[in-house]
Amino acid sequence: MKSKILALSKNEEFKNLLKQKKISNKYVSIFFGKLLNKDKKRLNISFVTKKKIGSAVKRNKIKRRLRNIMNEAVKKVEINFDYSFLVIAKSSMLNNEYKIIKETLFQDFAKIK
Repeated sequence: MKSKILALSKNEEFKNLLKQKKISNKYVSIFFGKLLNKDKKRLNISFVTKKKIGSAVKRNKIKRRLRNIMNEAVKKVEINFDYSFLVIAKSSMLNNEYKIIKETLFQDFAKIK
């Protein structure tokens, strides 16, 4: 089955999202808004980890976790496909359990309507 997640690609898209709405929690900051010329059938989302967090291994682990959580969220939580998302991870993601992070992110995505 083909994934319903599509990554943002252009620098302009990132800049536009950073100017729009934001939700933050202990683990991530989520920027979201509507972008022009986007596929409404797929979830437009990108994951960003800063170099301050650690080595490439640690940063990739965080991205894998986020991708996995979002694949589950598409199935279980009603996510608005009209919006595009930019998820910026915080360093607290490394030291906490997957289950707790998943529940927190599900709550945040449920708030976005």
